[in-house]
Amino acid sequence: MATQAFDRTPQCPGETPDNKVVLEGYKAGKFLLGKCNDTGKLFHYPRHVSPFTLSNNVEFVEAKGTGEIYSYSVARGKEPFSVAYVKLDEGPIVLTNIIECDLDSLKVGQKVKLKFKDSDGAVPVPMFVLA
Repeated sequence: MATQAFDRTPQCPGETPDNKVVLEGYKAGKFLLGKCNDTGKLFHYPRHVSPFTLSNNVEFVEAKGTGEIYSYSVARGKEPFSVAYVKLDEGPIVLTNIIECDLDSLKVGQKVKLKFKDSDGAVPVPMFVLA
């Protein structure tokens, strides 16, 4: 028997000076990554300080929004959902939800793509669906 992901409305992320650029990207339908200009490495969660060098020589770049399931877990309660790590095609691994799917069909290595889901506020939340 299939376990359908519950269609929940995510909570709106709170804005801070550190995540304002990222949330503006979400509003524009863009999933942003941080790029350390000292090393050329991409990272997530994007922030103004590189996790590699601790410098502020950082820029924000748009991700393609595609990747594959790296690891996942399914919560099988009254409102079942999946929490997953997705390895983006650009390399960074992000913590997210896999939505709009049969949770019993999820597999490590499955291709996924970005989908913004409306939240209970003004900022949509990035999640992933099966590609």
